Amino acid sequence: MADENSLRERLIDAGVDLVLNEGSASVGLRETARRAGVSHGAPRRYFPTHHSLLSAIAHRGFQDLGARFEAAVADVATPRGRLEALAHVYVGYALERRGMFELMFRHDLLDSTPQASDRPRLRESTLPLFGHITELVARCRSEQDAARRTDGPDGTVPPPAVVAAALWSNLHGIAQLWAWGSLQLALGSTALEGGPEDGQRDRLIATVLDAHLGPVTPCP
Repeated sequence: MADENSLRERLIDAGVDLVLNEGSASVGLRETARRAGVSHGAPRRYFPTHHSLLSAIAHRGFQDLGARFEAAVADVATPRGRLEALAHVYVGYALERRGMFELMFRHDLLDSTPQASDRPRLRESTLPLFGHITELVARCRSEQDAARRTDGPDGTVPPPAVVAAALWSNLHGIAQLWAWGSLQLALGSTALEGGPEDGQRDRLIATVLDAHLGPVTPCP
């Protein structure tokens, strides 16, 4: 059994390497087998379809991103601070591991069939991330309401899940448009005034958080 698991992990390792270096379009069962140094038919024992192999690779990506999230928020106490930390990790991960990031959210490519008990459907792997963002948005709102001494938002304020969806969409957009060079082109000289690229992305992330959560109110 240990050898079986080892071979499965070796195939996934080879697939991860392909995704990171050549993109998800380069991943096939035969090429993955060749990279792993096994027979062409070996991957079929663990991944009956191309989608199931891509899903296993994407699962690795979610594990990696989750570990980075945990490390980033380990010493952060406030929900706003945790959201900010997650936002920076999310955009940074997208730019550092572009092939993996693009695969992880291509739900049309990921396998939605039930997996073994320890492997949930891969299309559902984004749900814990979204749930965590929603929870932090709700906590931010509660703290803001307490600071204003109100009983909660009125009916015109969207629920936390809608705010979380908009926030996530904005962060994903920053990541993709920056990777393509579109934001730099759109901002033009405005971007150059802000200094290094990392600083420009930080400003964009801060602006997104302010737009969806409100600006940080300084303590009196």
